[in-house]
Amino acid sequence: MKRERPRWYKLDSAGILYSALQTEEYSATYRFAAVMAEPVDPDALQRAVDRTMPRFPGFAMRIRHGVFWHYLEPNHAPGPFVRPDVSDPCQPFRFREDGCWLIRFYYYERRISIEVFHALSDGAGALTFFRALLAEYLRQRGHEIPVGNGVLDLDEPPRREEQEDAYSRYAGPHTDRLRRMPKTFSNTGTPEPFYTFHVTMGFVPLDRLKEQAGRYKVSVTEYLAAVLLQVLLDQQEKKNPHRKRQVALAVPINLRTLFPTQTLHNFIMTVRPFIDPALGDYTFQEIIAQVHHFMRLHVNRQELQSAFTRNVRFTRNRLLRLVPIFLKTPVMSRNYRRQGVDPFSCTFTNPGAFEVPDAMRPHIQRMEVVLGQATVPRCHCAAISYGNTMEITFAGTQVETDTERDFFRFLVREGIPVRIESNR
Repeated sequence: MKRERPRWYKLDSAGILYSALQTEEYSATYRFAAVMAEPVDPDALQRAVDRTMPRFPGFAMRIRHGVFWHYLEPNHAPGPFVRPDVSDPCQPFRFREDGCWLIRFYYYERRISIEVFHALSDGAGALTFFRALLAEYLRQRGHEIPVGNGVLDLDEPPRREEQEDAYSRYAGPHTDRLRRMPKTFSNTGTPEPFYTFHVTMGFVPLDRLKEQAGRYKVSVTEYLAAVLLQVLLDQQEKKNPHRKRQVALAVPINLRTLFPTQTLHNFIMTVRPFIDPALGDYTFQEIIAQVHHFMRLHVNRQELQSAFTRNVRFTRNRLLRLVPIFLKTPVMSRNYRRQGVDPFSCTFTNPGAFEVPDAMRPHIQRMEVVLGQATVPRCHCAAISYGNTMEITFAGTQVETDTERDFFRFLVREGIPVRIESNR
């Protein structure tokens, strides 16, 4: 009897990068969590995981080390299994451990958490998966949760459109020239020992946040980005007043709002709002205006398409495809340092409001998000809202707490109350 060869799948251009950056002490990881109204039932959660995973085959993959590229193939190992939560989340995934799973499920008291390796999916795709998982968990607990309003039908076969490489589909005829971006204020600190990952969460009333952003006539994302830039400018003034560099944020943009697709894989690009203090001092009002106009000017279909087309062409280059992966990986890592680390002082992402059907709302109290560690000892910032609560997380491997402390103090001075939780 002829043995059937396992199916394999190409990684999208973002997944190729995240796989190349993988080391023993780093992998691109993020976490979403829902704090429920009642204590979590681990057995019901495991049944929900077992029922949900087959509907989302893109999350049931393992990464294989090919001769020329990493690639995906279906994971038929037992699991993934739910487990009690850990004090330091978003630890590196290791491709040959834990059944080779690239997704984790945790529980603690009333909290349900998932962690995802970024090569599988971006935040929008993972939230679609998480919404379906929470709906099934509530069904396992005896609640009637209908399909629709963002909750996918687990009895429906996976749609082919959900597995498409949207980068390749929408890659255009033009690509922008790769420009060497200037180094920024690094915002790095003293590194903690391996496995130490600090997480600080601030909870603020969304209506007060929207009211304050409205006074400046900007969105909540633009307002929070401006606050973060102001804090980083102040820190540079304290730490290095005689060598002022640009202060810049890496802000991921969900491309699904510009290019229609149902993909659950990665489909994001990063923009770079920045302030250059070498040009002079900026008031907070001026920083907000800079961020607002930058986002309006650069978040458009043409510029973003040109940027990700360059990445797609890199993966399609016939000569590069013939270069062994052990030679390509260090080059990609070095280029990422130059183009994805040095030009930024911090990452800030806001996937927006987590929407669920009316039947689910009473059972979920709040949402949380954590971006995994950076490649250098500095913090990432992420935010997500549910109901009238906006949760803002600072997470990193640095000893210092200056960034998150000054950020939340700034919000309080702006008249926005903040409640803090931390694993420190």
